[in-house]
Amino acid sequence: MTAPSLREALPVWAKIGVLSFGGPAAQIALMHRIVVDEKGWLDERQYLNALSFCMLLPGPEAMQLATYVGWRLNGVWGGLVAGLLFVLPGAAVILALAATY
Repeated sequence: MTAPSLREALPVWAKIGVLSFGGPAAQIALMHRIVVDEKGWLDERQYLNALSFCMLLPGPEAMQLATYVGWRLNGVWGGLVAGLLFVLPGAAVILALAATY
């Protein structure tokens, strides 16, 4: 595992946040492809352990997984950035749609 700097991870989390739609299964698969297959930040075992842990917790596991992976790679700031960038693009779209309504 080669952990990126927070600066390197920021555009990746933004990309995941923008492309994440289609429900938790699609979001988790996208995150796996980018974090494990493309970037190599986590290996398969680490990712599946994180996913299993997040599935035990109540709430949205894709959001929890993004936050956990960000924390694992870059500490508290990484978790905050990953979690916010995972949620903000979708929230912005909903706010824009609500404003036009």
